[in-house]
Amino acid sequence: MFRLWSTIIKDLRILTRDKVGLTLMFLMPVVLTIVITSVQNGTFEMVNNNKVAIILDNRDADASAGGSASASRELVKTIEEAGMFTIAERGPYKNEQEVRDQMYKKEILVAVVIPPTYSQDVMARAQSVARKALKDISGEKNTASGEGDSLAPLQLLYHPTLQLSFRRSIEGALGSVLQVVQSKYIVKSLYKAINEENIPDSVESQIVGQQTEIIPVAVSRDGNRGNPNATQHNIPAWTVFAMFFIVISLGSSIVREKRSGSFLRLRTLPTHFGVAMVSKQITYILITLLQAVVIFGLGIFLFPHIGLPALILPGDITALVLVTLLCGWCATSFAICVGVYANTQEQANGFGAVSIVLLAAIGGLLVPSFAMPEGFRYIMKLSPLHWCMEAYYGLFLEGGKLGDILMNIIPLLVITLAFQVVAWWGLKRKRLV
Repeated sequence: MFRLWSTIIKDLRILTRDKVGLTLMFLMPVVLTIVITSVQNGTFEMVNNNKVAIILDNRDADASAGGSASASRELVKTIEEAGMFTIAERGPYKNEQEVRDQMYKKEILVAVVIPPTYSQDVMARAQSVARKALKDISGEKNTASGEGDSLAPLQLLYHPTLQLSFRRSIEGALGSVLQVVQSKYIVKSLYKAINEENIPDSVESQIVGQQTEIIPVAVSRDGNRGNPNATQHNIPAWTVFAMFFIVISLGSSIVREKRSGSFLRLRTLPTHFGVAMVSKQITYILITLLQAVVIFGLGIFLFPHIGLPALILPGDITALVLVTLLCGWCATSFAICVGVYANTQEQANGFGAVSIVLLAAIGGLLVPSFAMPEGFRYIMKLSPLHWCMEAYYGLFLEGGKLGDILMNIIPLLVITLAFQVVAWWGLKRKRLV
C-alpha cells in the first residue's frame, strides 16, 4: 500500500508540472461548456419562445382596393395571431428585388409574398367547395367544372443561411395559417348557401375557432423531468469530452517515462510494474471526478447567474457517481493505450487530440445521433464517448435509475476492458513489462 501511495504522490507531482495539460483538462472544458450552452440556449429560446421576424408583401388586389372582407387581410390577421411570427416590415413593394434588398438591409431572414389574386382565388375555392358539397347532399349530379380548385401559391423568400429544419418549421406554420383562412371562407360559403344569410360571428368562432389543444410533455422514466434545455444537454456532453482530453497529459507522461527508461528501471526494483499502472489510473480517475464536479458545479451554481437554465441533477446520485467513475476509467484506459503505442510526445498529443474529436463526432457528441446517416449509426456504437453520453442522458434527460442504464454501462465496461488488454499487450510487445 505504501508503494502505491508513493507512486500516486509521484504522479500527482508530475501532473502539477504539466501546465498545458491542466489547462486542457479544466479551463478548456469550462469555456466550451459556457460558450456552447449559451449559444444553444439562445437557439432553444428562438425556436420555443421568440417570434420570427418576417417581411409581409401583400400584393392582393382586394386589399389594395380597401376591401374590408379580403382574404389577404384575414390571412395577415391570422399570421399575427399564430404566435410564431412578428411582422417587421409591410409592403406592398414594387417588385421582388425590392423585397430582397429590404431583407438584407433589415437583416430579416424570411419574407412572405401574397399574390395579387389571393382573395379572388380563396373566394372562388370556397364557393366551388360549397357547391360540390350541396350537390352531394341533394343527390344531384356534380357537373361543376374545375373552376376554383386551384390557388395561386404564396412565395416564401428566405435567407440562404436559414437552416432547412427551421425553414420547414416556418413552412409548416404558414401552411396551418393558410388552412385556417381557407376553412373560414368555406364555412362562410356553406352557411350562406344553406341559410341564405351571413354566418354570425359566434357560430363562426364555434365552428372554426375551437381547436383541440396540444400539450407537449417530455417522456421521462421518473415523470419528474421537465422539457429538456440546453444545460441538461450540454453539461453531460462536455463533461465526457473533458474526461477524454486527459489523453494529452497522461499519454505524454507515459511516453516520457518510456523514453527516459523509467519503465525499465522499475523492472530492477523489488516491486511490480502493475503498481505503477494502477497508480496512474487512480490518479487520473480522481482528475476526471474533479472535472465532473467542476463542470456540474458550473451548471448548478454559475449558470443561473448568467441567464442560463440551472443543471438539475438526477434523482439516483449513486448511479451518477458510478457512471462518472466508469467514464473516467474508460478515458484513463484510452489515454494509457495511446501513451503505450506512441513513440513521441508529438505523436501522443496529435493522435490523442484528433482521435477524441473524431470519436466525439461519430459518438453523437457534436452531431445528434438521429441526424446521422444510417451507416454511421452502427459505427457510432464503437465510440466509447457514445456510451458515456447515453448513460449520462439516461440519468439527466430521461430521469432513469441504475437499472435503466445498464445496457449503456455494459458496452462501456467492455470497451474499457478492451483498452486495458490492448495496452497491456503493447507493453509486453515492447518488453516494458
